[in-house]
Amino acid sequence: QVQLVESGGGLVQPGGSLRLSCAASGSIVSISTMAWYRQAPGKQRELVAQITSGGRINYADSVSGRFTISRDNAKNTVYLQMDSLKPEDTAVYYCKSVRGFNIYWGQGTQVTVSS
Repeated sequence: QVQLVESGGGLVQPGGSLRLSCAASGSIVSISTMAWYRQAPGKQRELVAQITSGGRINYADSVSGRFTISRDNAKNTVYLQMDSLKPEDTAVYYCKSVRGFNIYWGQGTQVTVSS
């Protein structure tokens, strides 16, 4: 029943900004741990940021200070604000929700940082 749909990806120059959105069907954002992952070609998928239902937030060291995760419970949506983007941020970004044993993944959205 639950679907996660990412949007907001695209091409941006180094130093630019982008905001990703993850819209969930079903009221799960407020009661789940929501997270953003990314996977670059030839690399393993890595956790970028997460926010728990209680509001605890964690970031990967590589994005700390540049990325911001947030959620809007009324809209059932989680966001990833990405500032000061670097070429190394280029990857497919995935949204994930976890509540107990229920795990859902979005299809991903491409982010390319290049001149």
